[in-house]
Amino acid sequence: MVEHIPLELPENPRFAANITYFARALRKAGLPIGPGRVIDAIHAVEVAGFTDRRDFFWTLQACFVSRPEHRAVFSQVFRLYWRDPRFMEHMMAMMLPAIRGVQEEKPAKAAEKRAAEALLDGANRDAPQPESAEDEGTEIEIDTSLTMSSEERLRSLDFEQMSTDEVAQAKRILAQLKLPVAPLKSRRLRSDASGSSIDFAATMRASMRRGGEIQSLSKKSRRIRWPNLVVLCDISGSMSQYSRLVLHFLHAVSNDKGAGWAQVHAFTFGTRLTNITRHLKQRDVDAALATAGAEAQDWEGGTRIGECIERFNKDWSRRVLGQGALVLLITDGLDRGEPDRLAAQMQRLHLSSKRLIWLNPLLRWSEFAPKAQGIRAMLPHVDSFRAGHSIASLEDLAQALSNANDTGEKSRLMRAISMEQTK
Repeated sequence: MVEHIPLELPENPRFAANITYFARALRKAGLPIGPGRVIDAIHAVEVAGFTDRRDFFWTLQACFVSRPEHRAVFSQVFRLYWRDPRFMEHMMAMMLPAIRGVQEEKPAKAAEKRAAEALLDGANRDAPQPESAEDEGTEIEIDTSLTMSSEERLRSLDFEQMSTDEVAQAKRILAQLKLPVAPLKSRRLRSDASGSSIDFAATMRASMRRGGEIQSLSKKSRRIRWPNLVVLCDISGSMSQYSRLVLHFLHAVSNDKGAGWAQVHAFTFGTRLTNITRHLKQRDVDAALATAGAEAQDWEGGTRIGECIERFNKDWSRRVLGQGALVLLITDGLDRGEPDRLAAQMQRLHLSSKRLIWLNPLLRWSEFAPKAQGIRAMLPHVDSFRAGHSIASLEDLAQALSNANDTGEKSRLMRAISMEQTK
């Protein structure tokens, strides 16, 4: 049965106003929409018609959506704006803060929250809201003020719980974060007048130029070199929001010449492994992530951690892990593959790197326990297991780099697994 939308005729000025305010809500939710697209959308609806809700939906999506990651936001804004009977009730539910605890429900999707915020924003209060049988003249005010400072709250806020404006602020903070690293002492030696070791060969060469007389002892010390940073970032559906902000952070690290890293190599994985190192070298972060997203075709897809790490070990390990590289593995560890295969590849990756640090957003739960088989298979083969769900957790990453004995939550979770196995 065809579902009709009681919308005004194209010659009615309210028709263009509805499309315009709908586009404004999409722009507030993060979609890059300008006046040209609004005009195109109005003309497209006039040509395609608007008697079928599905045709109306796809017509507007074709005009307003240019990136795959924007489809979910568009769907939520469309559903809320165009005659949802529970319009205000659903938006209020999206705006309520989640109550953390052991029995916490799954947080609202970022797309739904962004859509709700866009439609509740003051810029749309004068919009011609679609009429609804259950929404008649009720004005609702929402007070979202918090006692702590906005910056302090933002640093501890979960990436998945951030609104559109908070994500923009977080990106600006992440662009300024530093990830310094201490240099490594090489086995190679160099001439150094203040060195602690005597260079006998240089001393004898100098004495031969003076007829065999030794006037002074030449000294030498170990050379200093900088390690590589190798990042393996999960971009599957469960890691989508986290990986996007982490990649903003990695772009800043890649272009920070004063951090000390010899080279920064970045890889994404979901159902396949993709090298995005050259894309992060671009100075403009938006252009860099756009080209990286075009290169990686498995955004928000499934997860094959074991297969992707195996591919990295075979194709890239010898190229980028030489001379004491440090590896950051960013994933939630929710893998449906064979645990034994995953454990074997993690062990090989661990042995090939100087240190292997695992950032897992699931550690945001205070009662986190390693129940998933993938997490149990990976945990014994990392040096440090830390949270990676907020700006504060990324700032704490510097502590793990400077302290070679830092294990994060690994020791506690390994004891929990051992106690469970002995029961």
